[in-house]
Amino acid sequence: MDLITVKNCLLLTGIAWCVIVQPAGAGIEVQKAEGLEGDLPLDTDIPYLSEIEPPLTTVEAWTGEFAQSTVVQIVGVQLNVTETGIEILLNTTDGQLATPTTSVVGNALIADIPNAVLNLLEEDEFQAADPTAGIALVMVSTLPDNRIRVAITGSEFPPDVEITAQAQNLILSVSTVEPVETPPVDTDEETDETAIQIVVTAERTEEDIQNVPISITAFTQEDIEDADITSLSDVAANTPNFSVFSGAGQNRSFLNYSVRGLSNVNFFSSDTVGFYVDDVPIDTSLSTAFLDLNLIDLERIEVLRGPQNTLYGRNTQAGAVNIITRQPTNVFEFNGVADYGRFNDTNIRTSVSGPIVEDQLFFRLSGSYASRDGFLENTFLDSDVDEQSGWTGRAQALWTPSEDWDISFNASVDDYDDGAVPFVLLDQPDPFQTERDFDGFNNLNTNTQSLRIAYNNPDFRITSITARRFSQTEQSGDADATIFDIVRAGFQIDSTVWSQELRLQSPDNGQPLEWLAGGYFESRNIENIDNGFTFGEDALSAFNAPPGTDVVNSEVETTIFGIFGQVSYQPIEPLTLKAGLRYENTAATLEELERTFTPQGGDSITTLSAADVEQTSDVILPRFVAQYRFNSNLMAYGSISRGFKPAGVNFLADSDVTLTFREERSWNYELGVRSSWLDNRLAVNFTFFHNPVNDFQVVFFDQFSGLPREIGNADVSITGFELETRATPLEGLDFIAGFGLADARFTDFSDSVSGESFDGNRVPYAPEFTYNVAVQYRSPIGLLGRLELQGMGTTFFDESNTQKQDPFAIFNSRLGYEFENYGIYLFANNIFDNEYLTNVFPFAGGTSLALFGAPATYGIQFRARF
Repeated sequence: MDLITVKNCLLLTGIAWCVIVQPAGAGIEVQKAEGLEGDLPLDTDIPYLSEIEPPLTTVEAWTGEFAQSTVVQIVGVQLNVTETGIEILLNTTDGQLATPTTSVVGNALIADIPNAVLNLLEEDEFQAADPTAGIALVMVSTLPDNRIRVAITGSEFPPDVEITAQAQNLILSVSTVEPVETPPVDTDEETDETAIQIVVTAERTEEDIQNVPISITAFTQEDIEDADITSLSDVAANTPNFSVFSGAGQNRSFLNYSVRGLSNVNFFSSDTVGFYVDDVPIDTSLSTAFLDLNLIDLERIEVLRGPQNTLYGRNTQAGAVNIITRQPTNVFEFNGVADYGRFNDTNIRTSVSGPIVEDQLFFRLSGSYASRDGFLENTFLDSDVDEQSGWTGRAQALWTPSEDWDISFNASVDDYDDGAVPFVLLDQPDPFQTERDFDGFNNLNTNTQSLRIAYNNPDFRITSITARRFSQTEQSGDADATIFDIVRAGFQIDSTVWSQELRLQSPDNGQPLEWLAGGYFESRNIENIDNGFTFGEDALSAFNAPPGTDVVNSEVETTIFGIFGQVSYQPIEPLTLKAGLRYENTAATLEELERTFTPQGGDSITTLSAADVEQTSDVILPRFVAQYRFNSNLMAYGSISRGFKPAGVNFLADSDVTLTFREERSWNYELGVRSSWLDNRLAVNFTFFHNPVNDFQVVFFDQFSGLPREIGNADVSITGFELETRATPLEGLDFIAGFGLADARFTDFSDSVSGESFDGNRVPYAPEFTYNVAVQYRSPIGLLGRLELQGMGTTFFDESNTQKQDPFAIFNSRLGYEFENYGIYLFANNIFDNEYLTNVFPFAGGTSLALFGAPATYGIQFRARF
């Protein structure tokens, strides 16, 4: 260019000047500095950058040392263009140049070199205009007192420089890459505090929940503590279209659940929902007692709705629940919680973590103890039927031998001695009082070990999870729920599960192409011991049944092999396409089954015997997703995925024709919108789904015993939506709400015995709708207040839709004060003591047994953290 105008506003002796720099030989254009009074004459001596004297540095002010040093001559200036800018070489013949001092004036970078003079053959100074993009001018000139100035002026911003001193030259590597500006710190802390951001790993990589094309509800560590979530029942109560029917509070002996109308009533089959604790699948299908244990020391919970087959080891038809515990830390920390409430409800939870070898090996120990009196009072024996007592412990070790490796070993134990399932006769006046001749018991013991190895390479990531889980549950109860010695029910189930999952996936670097491939193997052994009834002296008069025992002993072996994968690609920046596929083979074998009746004082009679009965299933499950981001605050997606529950064997069969059952298949069509508003202080998410199911597995219950005997098949159609919102309009004020609707109905189903058609009836354990609302305020002075409303619509418990629970709601509250590392809280749940059913089963003589939800509870809690 003919004229380079570089404006460097300087403060010189109190006067603002604009210095106009141009190439040698060109005419000087004089501009008036803004705000300068009067006109400048054309012959005004405008100083070059070389003529501007900055204040002396500390080094330059030292007792004349530079003046007494040897002056080095610069005999050549060489300029080379590089990929990132330019390189300036100052060549000498008689020594090494001193390290220059640098400063920035406007868009110019100034480097002053002491004890040096410029000795060029033809010029008194060196100039280069526009040597490369981003550099307007390079000038090397002599200053008084034997100093050299190198001035590098950027076109839009001052360049960056790295200086290297060598024996006979000095190299200035100049970069024209614009520096990344640090976002300004908002002095109004409310903006940061009110922004909503939740990071999840639902798709096996860390991402904002608003970017996940899945219907998902997530709970952060703070959410878990504020809502005091300690069980799966608590998780479901705060999640749309997720329901848990535990009965009488946290009942570890009996638990039904449903997600989007799909339930685990057929517990002979694989789980409808996959439950994971730190990537380890928790088996629940054949003994629901394993589900509602104390959830302790948690970092995050993620509830995913819809089939999860192409990213997870275990195939799940209705969704997945990821429970992520707090990991071992490199600094010592302690957390403790103690509760005491109505019914002598005591709950103590604690954890401690820290380094064994700093920066390499860490540990974490956590545990809980819980006990309470029963909700159901037995006035006949003056005792409680469902009292609870037990403990949970977990030990974790994390080894990071290098930045690329994470190796963790986890071990946990659960040991509970509880009372019996608190069933009562449906038509009795008080659901929390009973008269019976036997209380019963429910003992549960589990232990789990897992090894997780993760390797993070710049080009790929690989994860291996090896796990073993043993569970034993043993229970007995008064099946007739009266003071007469009619019938008692009991069983023992021992379960051992080995699993191995291996995942290979792309690095977590946000590339347009992401991929994952994995394999899963599971071996499960179930021993069913003495599952059945003991008929007492009064059975003959009550049911015309002779005294004795009618029990089943059986053993089931199941192996699962699956391979799965998913590819994600961005053809254009706002559009992401995902495609996944899974192949799975399931083989269930009834190793042996023997049903016997032993009359009191007589010999056993075998009524059914079977062995080596096998059912296998092979299936291919695809998934397709299209995701489009309109802007940083709005994303929409659509997905199609296949759901599947394998065929299986019935370990409680009472005839040859009921030994096996067929697989269940479904499609899930989903449309969703994820949106953020008001500077991320408001998040609103909506998901619509349609889920036709073929050969839906239906359990028929024996009308005499109430136990499941046969599994049939039906066609079902489920349509609904989830709406969730989370808002933080002011610092400390949080609003969370969710609503889920699931219209689940039979489309082709009849009773196999009576021929009665159930077409159009609602599917059992599928609430018409669910909702949850929470309002919480945490004040700057430490006060915490929280109100919750949770409820569900009409729920039926049988295919004929004769037994139901009408819509109901419960209110919970929490009030506390937090200071430094402590907190003290008052809590109340089901404040208005609403009575509601959570389960109904048919029983002999046309009666029904029922479970009710927990009554009003209240208490005090103390927290400490160091």
